[in-house]
Amino acid sequence: MTSTETGRRIVRIGGGSAFWGDSEIGPHQLVHSGAVDYVVFDYLAELTMSILAAARQKDPALGYATDFVEQTLPAILPEALTRGVRLVCNAGGINPLGCAAAARAVSERLGLAPRIAVVTGDDVLHLQDRFVPLDDASPPREARKLLTASAYLGAAPIRAALDRGADIVITGRCVDSALTLGILQHAFGWRDDDYDLLASGSLAGHIIECGPQATGGLHTDWRDVPDWAHIGYPIVACEADGTVTVTKPAGTGGLVTPGAVAEQILYEIGDPGSYRLPDVACDLRHVTLRQVGPDRVRVTGARGRAPGAHYKVSATYADGYKCVAQLTVIGDEAVAKARRTGEALLERINERLALRAWPPIVEACTEILGSESSFGAHSRAQAAREVVMRLSVRHPRREALELFAREIAAPGTSFAPGTTGLDRRPRPSSVIKLASWLIAKEAVSAVVHDDGGTFAVGAASSPPLAGSPAEPAGPTADPGPEAVEVPLFRVALARSGDKGDISNIGVIARWPGVLPYLRHALTPERVRAFLGHAVKGRVTRFEVPGLDALNFVCEEALDGGGMASLRNDALGKAMAQILLSMPVKVPPAWSGEDRRPGSA
Repeated sequence: MTSTETGRRIVRIGGGSAFWGDSEIGPHQLVHSGAVDYVVFDYLAELTMSILAAARQKDPALGYATDFVEQTLPAILPEALTRGVRLVCNAGGINPLGCAAAARAVSERLGLAPRIAVVTGDDVLHLQDRFVPLDDASPPREARKLLTASAYLGAAPIRAALDRGADIVITGRCVDSALTLGILQHAFGWRDDDYDLLASGSLAGHIIECGPQATGGLHTDWRDVPDWAHIGYPIVACEADGTVTVTKPAGTGGLVTPGAVAEQILYEIGDPGSYRLPDVACDLRHVTLRQVGPDRVRVTGARGRAPGAHYKVSATYADGYKCVAQLTVIGDEAVAKARRTGEALLERINERLALRAWPPIVEACTEILGSESSFGAHSRAQAAREVVMRLSVRHPRREALELFAREIAAPGTSFAPGTTGLDRRPRPSSVIKLASWLIAKEAVSAVVHDDGGTFAVGAASSPPLAGSPAEPAGPTADPGPEAVEVPLFRVALARSGDKGDISNIGVIARWPGVLPYLRHALTPERVRAFLGHAVKGRVTRFEVPGLDALNFVCEEALDGGGMASLRNDALGKAMAQILLSMPVKVPPAWSGEDRRPGSA
């Protein structure tokens, strides 16, 4: 099923899930809107792969996103089949065949018989001897006993499954945007070397893969976003020439504006001139956005190059245990009391460990939530009178952290007055870490399983990956000696996210003419210094002139990231908010500008 507008064929795809655990309203809203031909569901963040690996350790039958079969399918499958809406998801995780079996069981209970196709082949654990380094951070293969190793597959097997008539496609690990690109290649017949079209389709998938993050979710100007409770999930209306229009179901909350869409485009992309995917290397530097109606933004300008001969591999391995404890401390000097509580607990625990001849806890992170601890030296809340002491620790022995968990209640009678809030004893958990490599595409065979049997889908041959064309740096503008100082959020929007231990922060000028001043104010050195309490590695700045934006890639920024991190903000979601508080100098004429969240 496709739609037409003024004679143009349009395929409408809804983004029904941003992660495993997302709200159930998205799928229901999209399928019942009558405004989509397909719904894609993205469940597999890098953190999720770690969680699924831990789940399969406990039960070999698990390892997939249970929400899809337990909540989503029962709620939407009858309506989806009636309307002809086809579903494409990566809910299979590290057990796609198990996920498909569960989906068939749910369908049978509903008295339905959808055509279900499963994509396997991403499991490359048995091919470890074929892994090659992704970058300098790739550890030696022999250094770890891997639990899982999954290649990021592309769109080809999804397209093949749809070509064969699947109503539901379930994949394991694939690139998030490939869920959408596979649909568009199926619908429009785009060739594997139509690189500009593939880049446009991949960008469409990237825009909707995080659900309402494209329709006002996490928007810098959050006060402008109406009706959070009923926020609309995104829809991309795609045309055969690569034109994409972002919208949402009628009557829903949220908003679709160039600013909100630009924030999502910059989310976690790294180098915008070379956003590497298995099907295409995207150049997003000259993408432009235009408001073409209420809650309708037109996206054009993506360019593509050959993707190269390798898949990225995401692997997991166990590396000890961690435990996280929280206590509330109330009263004057709450911050000092909470900090001393954490110090005393660590001292006591290490003494108890020494009595058992166990190694001490050397990896610990104490954060005083409510004191702006995420801002480091920029905190303005040292006089807070109600805070949460969050103490996270790692150790190679579970028994050591069980001792830590027993001791965490003692401050309630031993340390600071006003200590409260311990609901239950925390539990140690396994630390599942991520590592990345590359593997030659020729070594991996994607396999589609459907009612007609199984068949392999090879990756298209590709020329070597070429670097993005060099581009001169844009002009800078010095506001001069009469400059006024304002917080960055007065003149820019921002969005941040993670890739392992890397934080990606996109900064977008609020109006034309601001970007040259941002280039002057936000040098990599200044950003690195401002975020130095969190960022321990290099900061690289990339330009995105089509969006009037800069993209910052901050390395060694998240204490290992994901399940490995001991920080409260393990995924870097708050990094943009911290950077937006950075003072920047602007022309005096802008001192009266008030385009902040909530301004008139």
